[in-house]
Amino acid sequence: MVFLLTGCQRVRKFFKDVETTTIGLSMVVKSYDENSQVIDQYSGRVGNVTRETKLDTESTESSVITFTVGGKEVQHVGSSVIMMEKGLEDIFSEYVKTIDFANRDITVPFLNKMVNDFREPFSGHDKVILIRSQNGTPLATFAGDKVYLDTTDVSKMTKLLVDGKTLIIYRCDYSIYDLDLLEQ
Repeated sequence: MVFLLTGCQRVRKFFKDVETTTIGLSMVVKSYDENSQVIDQYSGRVGNVTRETKLDTESTESSVITFTVGGKEVQHVGSSVIMMEKGLEDIFSEYVKTIDFANRDITVPFLNKMVNDFREPFSGHDKVILIRSQNGTPLATFAGDKVYLDTTDVSKMTKLLVDGKTLIIYRCDYSIYDLDLLEQ
């Protein structure tokens, strides 16, 4: 039972969330303009990334996020942000700026979806994550043997576990591909 749980992505996510809440994660944070130029970059122990609820109204949720870096508060809205736990490598230069592939394998879509949905929480997938600015300009690329898409209550934010490391994408366009699809 312990062996099965240690491989479970949901269990890894739980422990990663506890670490984020208690001591923070050693991360690099970058914000980008619409042309994928870095506006600012900083690193340190990053604590919980949350929606700034003080700015919520009855009709809309705030797009402002709040987090701490080394115990100091940061509020951010507007531009694209990528937060990567130290140890994750941006492999953007290894992939072309656009992806063009064809796959003519015959499959059963509903069966593929069931298998992938069942497998992901336990083992994750071999994936490549291509991240673009809000206007479609490429920003970063990450790949991992075990990629797990996580939920978040912050609008416009996606959280992933990539080989046990946290990757947070805020206000970015992105595509996530099975690695096998790109290697054909």
